[in-house]
Amino acid sequence: MKIPSLPMLLSFNGGYIDTLGFLSLSGLFTAHVTGNFVTLGATAALGLGGALSKLLALPVFCIVVFVSRLICLKLQGVGRSPIRPMLVAKLVLLTAVAIYALYHGPFHGEENTMTLIVALTLVSAMAIQNGLHRAHLPKAPPSTLMTGTTTQIMLDLADLLADPKAEEVAAAKARIKKMAAAVITFAIGCGAGAAGFIFAPAAAFSLPAILAAIALFASTAGAEA
Repeated sequence: MKIPSLPMLLSFNGGYIDTLGFLSLSGLFTAHVTGNFVTLGATAALGLGGALSKLLALPVFCIVVFVSRLICLKLQGVGRSPIRPMLVAKLVLLTAVAIYALYHGPFHGEENTMTLIVALTLVSAMAIQNGLHRAHLPKAPPSTLMTGTTTQIMLDLADLLADPKAEEVAAAKARIKKMAAAVITFAIGCGAGAAGFIFAPAAAFSLPAILAAIALFASTAGAEA
């Protein structure tokens, strides 16, 4: 059985974790952290729970991206690729969440110290994924935020329709194919995350760790700079 490419695994996990986290942890976006500004406003207006995790998500995300970038630069300075070490760090975080969820889950939306730790651990894992993807897999479409990707697909389709120049058609079609695959994979991940929450709300947190382990052996061909 062929292992999916690393960008595809990251896209699926991005959609899965964001959806599962949103449903399990008081509406927290673990990957699309700026979305928490909206949910924080809704929390304040409607008196919902989870305000602290939403408030802390962005600074924690920023700190983890910053620190992981420094580590990556250090590894590159000694001639090592940072991709595998960062994937291992992400795997450790997701495994810790999976173990805790199996023993103490499912989570029911109430915010306490442990659910806050789980939430911020997931935010940290996705911060590593975002930073790694942007800095070291720049040729792959984003794996956690599909707005820009969907916009580019529509722009390329419009350009092809308006002025289908022969020398640009092949590149545009290849770009559309790659980006559409990322959007579809992310959407499938979202659906799987929702299904996991419905049918196995505690065990569902194990799948991201399993996929993160598989990602250690996945191909990065065509994604690296």
